[in-house]
Amino acid sequence: MFLAGDVGGTKVILALFDGKEKLSCLQEKKYKSRDFPDFLSLLKDFMGSLPTKEISSMCFGVAGPIQKGRSQEINLPWVIDNNELSQALNLKNIWLINDLEANAWGLRMLGKDEIFVINAGKESAGNQALISAGTGLGEAGLYWDGITHRPFACEGGHVDFAPRDEEEIDLLRYLQHQLGRVSCERVLSGAGIYRLYRFLVDTKRAKENPDILAIATKDEPQREILNRAVDRSCTTCMRVIRLFVSLYGAEAGNLALKFLSRGGIFLGGGIAPHLIPFFHESTFMKSFTAKGRFASLLSSMPVKIVLNERTALLGAACYAQDKT
Repeated sequence: MFLAGDVGGTKVILALFDGKEKLSCLQEKKYKSRDFPDFLSLLKDFMGSLPTKEISSMCFGVAGPIQKGRSQEINLPWVIDNNELSQALNLKNIWLINDLEANAWGLRMLGKDEIFVINAGKESAGNQALISAGTGLGEAGLYWDGITHRPFACEGGHVDFAPRDEEEIDLLRYLQHQLGRVSCERVLSGAGIYRLYRFLVDTKRAKENPDILAIATKDEPQREILNRAVDRSCTTCMRVIRLFVSLYGAEAGNLALKFLSRGGIFLGGGIAPHLIPFFHESTFMKSFTAKGRFASLLSSMPVKIVLNERTALLGAACYAQDKT
């Protein structure tokens, strides 16, 4: 039996898998991350509900860099240490991997109906890449070794935001006044959506929506912006999302060049699946391919949205199975 988890800044999904032949999920539960003071408390709550204690290994995909089996969560006041977990649970085989690395492991588990194709490109062997905008911005690579793809973690979501035109230069300056350094995650994330909204409104490029203003003090006004853009009820919100999708395309193209992702690039995270109508527009691919002399190379790369929100969970289970 394997216990696997997808540990994010907003939610945690834990599941028990049977991996004797192929992975089979026996029990699964979703938690709100901030309902627990630490990860061990949450983990013990889940384990208390399990029908069996015969667990051979555990693997958790966690947001943020991992050093010597220890992770300081970026968007949570948690420190997760696999040695501490091992001692507390009396289990040797416990691994922490980066959440995007877990997502990358999970790609091999997806069916065709769990992928939405933005650009068919030209299917070929080669490296792949994964970029996921959600609570934060995560990136990972999949190195092609000639036989299979080998996922590896990186922290590319925290590289410097690079503006491409006068409006984005103004956006950079606007955010620098608030934040100092501006990373890609500051604009390509849930919180980034609201920052884009405020930029357009505060610089008089778009009109304030009174309904958005009324909920601005809530935790996630970006959800309302996203919903109003999707149902086409707010022109300002639609402009925000078009800018977001354009920025997403630009950074996805940067990542594809860095990893030379001839095998394709995947968009994970919780935001992209809700914005498929906007990805149908030309904004994303125009930004993705706008790389000068390398435009034709980018055009040839398959680009796909991951629709299964359990991909990181499945990937953590795959990793545990592979290592056991």
